[in-house]
Amino acid sequence: MESTVTTHQKNLSTFIHLSTFSKWFIPFGNLIAPLILWSAQKNKSKFVEKHGRDAINFQLSILIYTIALVIISIPFFVWQAIKLEGTNGHLIINDHFHTHGDFANMSTLLIIAIIVGTLALGLAIFEIVSVISAAITASNGQNYKYPLSINFIKSSGDEETNSTTQEETTQEATEEKSSSEE
Repeated sequence: MESTVTTHQKNLSTFIHLSTFSKWFIPFGNLIAPLILWSAQKNKSKFVEKHGRDAINFQLSILIYTIALVIISIPFFVWQAIKLEGTNGHLIINDHFHTHGDFANMSTLLIIAIIVGTLALGLAIFEIVSVISAAITASNGQNYKYPLSINFIKSSGDEETNSTTQEETTQEATEEKSSSEE
């Protein structure tokens, strides 16, 4: 990391984080906009490279969490729809048809919808707060670690650190083995 971060680098990093809000205007804009900015500037500054990579990783993580929420909720909605379909929207009480809906099944479906909606809203608020926090931190010239972010894109520095650590571990194991043989 550079010892001093220029105003241009701070502004660019801040804009990369804020560009994720373009998803409200452009489908997948939360991935496309920061990816374009990051790709164009990642070789010019390690500060910008890190913030861009972190922003993209966080957006990919949010996408995965959203897909997981949808996949988990689908069976509950399907099950409730099948239960409602079996009643044909009528209650049979004492061999008489009542045109009122099956409120017990409807309320279960409503509860599931409220739970899923609350989780989705919570995820959206979590994303907005995290992105704004990252943008403020970047504008101050500091690094920010997104919470619950999965590292899909690793930096070349991470690979160098990992290979150095592996080499050191191998070297230490060899030294221990040779000292135990003596």
